[in-house]
Amino acid sequence: MTAVATTARPLHSQRPARALADVAVITGRNLRRLVRVPTLLAFATVQPVLFVLLFTYAFGGAVHVPGTARYIDYLLPGIFVLSIGFGASQTGVAIAEDLGTGMIDRFRSLPITGAAVLAGRVAADAIRNLFVVGLMTGVGAAVGFRFHAGPVAAAAAVALAVATGVAFSWLNLLLGLAVRDPESAGLAGIFPVVILFFTSSTLVPVATMPGWLQAFAKANPVTVIADALRALCLGGPATRPVLEATMWLAALLAITIPAAIGRYRHAITP
Repeated sequence: MTAVATTARPLHSQRPARALADVAVITGRNLRRLVRVPTLLAFATVQPVLFVLLFTYAFGGAVHVPGTARYIDYLLPGIFVLSIGFGASQTGVAIAEDLGTGMIDRFRSLPITGAAVLAGRVAADAIRNLFVVGLMTGVGAAVGFRFHAGPVAAAAAVALAVATGVAFSWLNLLLGLAVRDPESAGLAGIFPVVILFFTSSTLVPVATMPGWLQAFAKANPVTVIADALRALCLGGPATRPVLEATMWLAALLAITIPAAIGRYRHAITP
């Protein structure tokens, strides 16, 4: 009895480590694919840079935000969310492609944790988003952006942006598993982005919008997240906006993670 109990404990303790190792393997696979496919790498790097430059120089001379000396200081936190939102659509495309090409069937034949396929996809996207946020920050700094609330708040802003990407990735995983077609998954991921981002405070203050649109824009979760990022980047009271943004992201994750895992198990059921 004692020998059996002693043997069982290490096996049980190895399960989390094994699951993390599986996630690491899938994460590495997705990162290598990103590097080896030029179009994916260009989409992940060139588009965010273009967003920063085009919106800065197209709207910077016309938009004057009270309380900010330069439009780029107001713009960049919103562009963080916009770029991450557009990039997350590729998560749904990738999982739909894996389903269509039979890659998921290959994963099923391996002794790996089923949820590791999804978690590894999200982890790779989180690493990509961290790189994208750093790249946009560097480009933004070159055209005048500065963090005004100190290094701790700056690190918190980066963490919140990456957390936003994690939530969007799980949402797009669910969409990709639901439609199971790469083109449809891409459209399904971009469509809500276009609606939510251009009816939010991403590019302009909500106060400049028509009265009928302001009520929706204020309740828009993208506005909540963008305003929380601005509070961390520009300074001022940040506790409430960050808490509200965190609650939105937690609610989205609470819905999408179980739904995506359940949909994945349904998709791989023979």
